Amino acid sequence: MNEPPKTKTINHIRNAMLGLVVGDALGVPAEFISREYLKTRPITDMIGFGSHNQKPGTWSDDSSLALCLADELSQGFNLQKIGDSFVAWLYEKRWTPHGFVFDIGLTTREAIRRLKEGTTAHLAGNTDEDSNGNGSLMRIMPLLFYIRQNSKTIDKFEVIKDVSGITHRHIRSVLACNYYLEFANAICEGENAKDAYQLANTAFLNVTSVLNINPAEVAHFNRLLSGNMAKLKETEIYSTGYVMHTLETSVWCILTTDNFEQAVLKAVNLGEDTDTTGAVTGGLAGLLYGTEQIPAYWLGQIARLEDIEDLIQKMIAKYKDANV
Repeated sequence: MNEPPKTKTINHIRNAMLGLVVGDALGVPAEFISREYLKTRPITDMIGFGSHNQKPGTWSDDSSLALCLADELSQGFNLQKIGDSFVAWLYEKRWTPHGFVFDIGLTTREAIRRLKEGTTAHLAGNTDEDSNGNGSLMRIMPLLFYIRQNSKTIDKFEVIKDVSGITHRHIRSVLACNYYLEFANAICEGENAKDAYQLANTAFLNVTSVLNINPAEVAHFNRLLSGNMAKLKETEIYSTGYVMHTLETSVWCILTTDNFEQAVLKAVNLGEDTDTTGAVTGGLAGLLYGTEQIPAYWLGQIARLEDIEDLIQKMIAKYKDANV
């Protein structure tokens, strides 16, 4: 189970980015719909309209902000420019699928408003415990490649903290992003899902110990750290917009499926925050299985696919050593 196909092309950047966007687009029509309803009318294909009345292949703020991050990273790392790109998305429609913004979380909106009014990117994100939605986790995947290429010269945790903190500065959101990227990195290193999970747990415990993170915060990760996520029943998995629910659910979907299609559809059909659950799961599933496993029809529906492919090529050129 979960072994990457032998014929998979090693192109981590393309696999992760397209996996994320496809998972997001699958979830957009079902956002806010209950799990109970989706059990009677499950999402089985790339469809349109539904919750947001958008065309098939339309991605949400999840992909928009991930693409903004990737766009800036393709030119180098500058935290303020990343924050400015988020402002350009919300107010100037940069990296929107159809020229308008149709979905944004409250915490993210507040942070971007502060950025627009002059708050620096280092200080824009909320730090209160109630601001632990999944708005930084959903967009953090492109940062993996900057970290992989520069791992010997940067403090990885501080970089993750800064990029998450543009919108979400509470330590729980930062730790969730750190855990997710450790899982993703292990897949890039050739590990299967089960082993990547164990390595992510080990890396997480190491970093929280070294940084002397408050044990009460580490305790929020206990279900993941138990090593038993795959044994949980669906009724024990939650798909709300809370960052821990999204992180746990994405790992659970990866550990309990055997291919890209199964993983992202399982994520979306859990209901509620379907676009983000789909995007976060899709990024991991893309890395694990490669774009060869993404149905061609799904990819063909994706809005601005050529623009996304062009950005992917820029990322590959900039982070060539991180792509293999």
